[in-house]
Amino acid sequence: MTEQQGLTTHGLSVTYGEHRAVDGVNLTVDPGTIAAIVGPSGSGKSSLLGAIAGIVPSTGDVRWNGESLSDVPVHRRGVGLVFQDGQLFPHRDVAGNIGFGLEMARMSAPQRAHRVAELLELVGLDGYGARRVDQLSGGERQRVALARSLAPSPRILLLDEPLSSLDAQLRERLAVQVRDILTAVGTTALVVTHDAAEARVMASQTWRMEDGHLTALG
Repeated sequence: MTEQQGLTTHGLSVTYGEHRAVDGVNLTVDPGTIAAIVGPSGSGKSSLLGAIAGIVPSTGDVRWNGESLSDVPVHRRGVGLVFQDGQLFPHRDVAGNIGFGLEMARMSAPQRAHRVAELLELVGLDGYGARRVDQLSGGERQRVALARSLAPSPRILLLDEPLSSLDAQLRERLAVQVRDILTAVGTTALVVTHDAAEARVMASQTWRMEDGHLTALG
């Protein structure tokens, strides 16, 4: 039997005290595809992402191309994270934010500048490198956060309610843009959202999460 490729979880669970936030979740996200999990607040969506990234203690197993990541440190899992508020560094300009992970990886300054320029063009912010983050709109900040997460070329990108803080019209437009960006780079991505319409726009596969359990929607 051939081992499933891409991202898989087997019996993944997260418990806080006596509360089981994620209960034995099994899922598969094929390489290069975007999947989404839809559910209300408190359903366990964010805890599931944290367990996959390794920032939330869990039981069960997380695998990439059949290789277990459960004992792999967070910084070596090859997982990128995009949060609801972007969590940009206010003291760094746009280029500094995007290049932060590359700087930590000790990439040379010329290589880093080239990669940052590539990503700015990819997310439609060419020429924005020297801008302060407080000069950006909400949609622009989320695109910078996306570029920063893509900079180290992660094999898995996890997006936690990435558009929920934006107004409805911008959210709809940016959902299409984010989908197209991720498709262009071929990154395997898992998005969690409370908005079923947003999930349909962004993802080719969708689950419903409630009380820590997943149900396939298509």
